[in-house]
Amino acid sequence: MKIIKIPFSAGGLGKTNGTEIAPSEIVEELRKISINQQGVKLEFNVESVNVNNSNISETNENIYNYLMQNDEMPIILGGDHSITYACFKAFSRQFENPGIIVFDAHPDCESNFNPPTHEDYLRVLIEEGHLKKSNVIVVGLRRWDAKEYEYLKKNKIKFFSMKEIISEGITEVSEALMSAALNFGSLYISLDIDVLDPAFAPGTGYLEPFGMNTQDLMFLLNRLSNLRNLNALDLVEINPKKDISNITVKTGALINSELFKTNNF
Repeated sequence: MKIIKIPFSAGGLGKTNGTEIAPSEIVEELRKISINQQGVKLEFNVESVNVNNSNISETNENIYNYLMQNDEMPIILGGDHSITYACFKAFSRQFENPGIIVFDAHPDCESNFNPPTHEDYLRVLIEEGHLKKSNVIVVGLRRWDAKEYEYLKKNKIKFFSMKEIISEGITEVSEALMSAALNFGSLYISLDIDVLDPAFAPGTGYLEPFGMNTQDLMFLLNRLSNLRNLNALDLVEINPKKDISNITVKTGALINSELFKTNNF
């Protein structure tokens, strides 16, 4: 498996300083796990994209060019959530009918801002034509402003709020995600660690109560990781500087470890 580190935090406009050190710390924890819970030995190569934490546009170009030169889309470690813009833009050039499932407490559809920040990247991907509205699913929402909610509804973007997840049950949500993802030509998963409740992931910049627990998140990820059309996953917004007992970094490493199996990664 290939892991690509993107140690970039400038897309958070000063709100995500510290996320740039997460990729290296997650890899360090990952190296401590010899085999995962499925008994699979963790063997991986680590690469890194050159970033400029003073220039979002330059970094986006570096990410895009780097990924376009690779024949494998691996696990990508950020950094703040703005990196998903350039990552998915490259992904959309490599695969037909690409779709994305985003795990996040927030919709990240604040505005059509260029270059996109971690609050705008999803809307910009849609409005620039890299991503069809019908190929977007956001899971774990529980904090948004009025215009973001209006944008989701107006554009008929599928989402599961935490209220819906609790009401419908994790198994029903899992079946809905699997069914929808099978219609994508290729699947990209973007995981913002704040989808988890702060009790499970305190090391992030936006602590939103009433989030998912680690068990339910892993249940969904384990199911999705069995799909043959899954070709990329990014993990973002872990901030070791705000962590408690390194629990969020360790959770990030454990999430990655469970994706090691005999599949397309």
